[in-house]
Amino acid sequence: MSRFTPKFLVPLLLAAAPAIAAAGAPYLDQRHVEPVRGDAAAGATKAAVCVACHGPNGNAIVPAFPKLAGQRAEYIHDELLKFKRGTRPDSPMTALAMPLTDEDIGNLAVYFAAQTRQASPQPAPDTAVLLRGEALYAHGEPERGAPPCQGCHGADANGPAAGPDHYRAWPSLRGQNGEYLVQRLKNYRDGKLADSSNDFIMHGVARTLDDASIQALAAYLSSLPPTAP
Repeated sequence: MSRFTPKFLVPLLLAAAPAIAAAGAPYLDQRHVEPVRGDAAAGATKAAVCVACHGPNGNAIVPAFPKLAGQRAEYIHDELLKFKRGTRPDSPMTALAMPLTDEDIGNLAVYFAAQTRQASPQPAPDTAVLLRGEALYAHGEPERGAPPCQGCHGADANGPAAGPDHYRAWPSLRGQNGEYLVQRLKNYRDGKLADSSNDFIMHGVARTLDDASIQALAAYLSSLPPTAP
């Protein structure tokens, strides 16, 4: 286990061990991540087909789709690789990712990481929900076994500010689309995403969250004005 693993994650990694063993096929070990390099101009050309769902420059307009603009290149790279491996729940992304070469994936990751994430129109805020989401993000919910999200995603929700290279595979959540975050957390909780060491950690985290907690976290994170990671 990495000496850089936050202490609160140790029980989650131990709890995930049976799932890792049961996975059978080699999973993506994101404890060891190489910096992603690519050609942003080539990525821009390849990204033309992505606009339909992920919006201009990766700023998805439809709340159910993730914003890719300003996301960490290593995170985008590994997510595309998971779709290419065919281990994600079936979606249009599966067919789109299958023909991508390693070079294509690197170029796309670098391109989207270099774009500026933009704020989305927000529904009228529910102050109580936002405050609950902020508290969950910062402090977790010890009585339910829920760890604080900031331990991995940073105090500002842009991912860890410093550390070894594998921290770059931990995504920025600040200003992300709320509906997407809700579905993503539910998929983790239900064990539908189980192709990497990070997936196993997130399953352990998400299973401590009920629907109200997930909605609160998503509302809080989507309400934050985007800033550069």
